[in-house]
Amino acid sequence: MVSTQTPDIIRVTAPQTTIRCGVGESPIWVAKEGAWYWVDITAKTIWRLDGSSGAVSRWQTAEMIGCLAPHSDAGFIAGMESGIFHLHLKSDGNIQAKRLAAPIASDVGMRFNDGRCDRQGRFWSGTMLIDMSEPRAAGHLYRYSKEHGISAPIISNLFVQNGLAWSPDGRTMYLSDSHPNSQLIWTFDYDTDHGVPHNQRVFVDMKTMAGRPDGAAMDVDGCYWICANDAGLILRFTPEGKLDRQIIVPMKKPTMCCFGGDKLDTLMVASIAAGQAPEDPWAGATILLQPGVQGYAETAFAG
Repeated sequence: MVSTQTPDIIRVTAPQTTIRCGVGESPIWVAKEGAWYWVDITAKTIWRLDGSSGAVSRWQTAEMIGCLAPHSDAGFIAGMESGIFHLHLKSDGNIQAKRLAAPIASDVGMRFNDGRCDRQGRFWSGTMLIDMSEPRAAGHLYRYSKEHGISAPIISNLFVQNGLAWSPDGRTMYLSDSHPNSQLIWTFDYDTDHGVPHNQRVFVDMKTMAGRPDGAAMDVDGCYWICANDAGLILRFTPEGKLDRQIIVPMKKPTMCCFGGDKLDTLMVASIAAGQAPEDPWAGATILLQPGVQGYAETAFAG
């Protein structure tokens, strides 16, 4: 699929904060706090931006953290190096961490990467090799729930699991693989009663497009927004897989986007500084922009 469409330019005059993340990821909006959170994987850091005051806070984690999702019992559920954790972020800067589960068998040198909850509140996240230069599809996608614990691998043979999202009605699941050897986005029919995806098919093959598919978000129209890493773009696909919009962002390596704000009409985009020119003020930046559409709220983990 090759598009001749002219990308939108939504001007962002400065990074939202002066924070420069090595590998910024997993932005989320917590409505009850009116705050944004995101992580820096390699720096083992969780960041918080107050949506009203602009105040920034940070917490240091004991190991690399790939993703966060709100937990209904307060705090967050997170995919980290050694498993899935329940995290409570304390006002003194400390973290209370409880490991909930870990894969029964996992290769050495793996970590959890992208993750979020389905519409019923089950947490999903996938594993990947920490050393991305090793071209081995050793990653798996897992489901975790309070009732059933962690599943056996649901999807296997993934290089760099990414792009998890669910349609507004929860009946379609999206998944991507960012590795240059893959660069695919898939859709699945999703059994909402049992949390089982089936009928896997290619949604978009991004090898024919600019950038690699990274993290994603969903809007109220059921359109799928995904960061095109290495291309400095955010792409919007209709439910039929048609590219209908592109937004230029000032960072070459955007990683994941998330809708938030009081009206869910603001998009936070995280990015990577690692490997980029040190003088580039946008590399590793986290930005906020308004794309003119409303996003679909993320579901908290059903704790």
